[in-house]
Amino acid sequence: MNAAVLPLLLAVPLLAAGLLVIVRHRLVQRTVMLGVPAATLVTAVLLLLHHRTEPVLAHQVGAFAPGVAIPFVSDTLSALMLAVTSLATLVTLWFLCVTREDHYRFVPALALMLHGGVNGAFLTGDLFNLFVMVEVMLLPSYALIAVTGTWRRLGIGRTFVVVNLLTSAILLTGVGLVYAVSGSVNLAVLADRASSEPGLALAAAVVMIALGVKGAIVPVHGWLPQTYPATSAGMMALFSALHTKVALYAMYRVYATLFDGPAPWAVVLVVLVTLTLAVGAWSTFGEHIVRRALAWQMVAGVGHILVGVVLLTTASLAAGLFYMVHHIVTMGALLLLAGAIEQVYGSGRYERLSGLIHRDPAVAVLTALGLLSLVGIPISSGFFGKVALVSAAAGSASWQGWVLLTTILLAAVLSLVAMQRLWTGVFWGQPMDDYRPDSPEAGRARLATLTDDVVVPLRLWAPGATLIAVQLAMFFGAGQLMQLTTRAAQGLVDTAPYVEAVLG
Repeated sequence: MNAAVLPLLLAVPLLAAGLLVIVRHRLVQRTVMLGVPAATLVTAVLLLLHHRTEPVLAHQVGAFAPGVAIPFVSDTLSALMLAVTSLATLVTLWFLCVTREDHYRFVPALALMLHGGVNGAFLTGDLFNLFVMVEVMLLPSYALIAVTGTWRRLGIGRTFVVVNLLTSAILLTGVGLVYAVSGSVNLAVLADRASSEPGLALAAAVVMIALGVKGAIVPVHGWLPQTYPATSAGMMALFSALHTKVALYAMYRVYATLFDGPAPWAVVLVVLVTLTLAVGAWSTFGEHIVRRALAWQMVAGVGHILVGVVLLTTASLAAGLFYMVHHIVTMGALLLLAGAIEQVYGSGRYERLSGLIHRDPAVAVLTALGLLSLVGIPISSGFFGKVALVSAAAGSASWQGWVLLTTILLAAVLSLVAMQRLWTGVFWGQPMDDYRPDSPEAGRARLATLTDDVVVPLRLWAPGATLIAVQLAMFFGAGQLMQLTTRAAQGLVDTAPYVEAVLG
């Protein structure tokens, strides 16, 4: 594959976004909005196949000298993240079409701009351009988070903007410090230098702090469960698949590339990841709204994913990446299924939903499969994800490994009980007598008698079912997926092919 295709994964979504601002024909907008992430998915799969023989593919924009040019770099990790995020984006945008949220002005264009920024973040080999791509992601997100959802979205939109603007300032400061102490922000130039250069290690810590806030690591996590559930389920699923995952990917890339062993401040990272695991699982108990409970499980998922970075072994990195892929797919499925329920019954509160297993058995079964995957019970991709994490923690033969292993098991028990509470509140119990239909006159304010013909239609639960099917395929194909994540982890541990491809 020609390396010159890599910048197109950024350029095409951005050009398509500009096109959709001008062309407002509904069919054209939907075709382009769904076609671009579908094309990204196909390209990502081709890149994964290519990386079986060529570990790293690099392109210097403008043909400037390596180390000076803007590098676009693809390896197994980048291609894998492109594939899973473009799949989640495609299915989520399909859901937005079903709910007609794509009818809102600029939503298709903003979604493609977000998609382009995500692609660029995965492919850049330069810390400053990572900052630029994160900003390209955030600019449309400021508008998207306020487009749909409850009226609270207008207030929480301010929180989202303030947190991300402040964090972006910290990230830019960190990148500036990296350049000041090393003379470069090119990852290939910086490879394995931070372990022997204290100034660079400190600058990298500032970058990791900014990424940790964007990734919602405890104790700087509160913005996520406060902001995400106030927007619509479709938007929340889109943000869940992209925003925090780009930050977590960047933490993997930056930490594993700059350090060839534990950082001087690694103990702090162990404490924060342990707290993230525990707080996310425990806090789920305090919620009585489906999507808010899932938001806390997203926080717990961040802790699971970062176990790979903390231990920094090939096994732990592979396990963490496996869990990240699983979490993107499973959380997206659950949020879309929750959104389908909200669309029909007018609420996601436990006390306003009951006995849905009798009315919507298909939705109940699909949701159960997703919840089992979050907890880590067969048959689910989450089972192999947690087994891999536990195995990597036990195999590390260090106190950090045993602390994390204990916390993972404790978080699994807490999540099991919390998800059982969600299941009991929403799907078990007596069938409902009334619900809140969406009325043009009264909105969701009035109650109406629930008749037998009121059920969640196939068109609403089909997107969530698609991701559940992918999650099940990951369970049965766990061996092949683990091979991919292991190859990606080896690329992080052994930076020589990356450096050679970028610098020549």
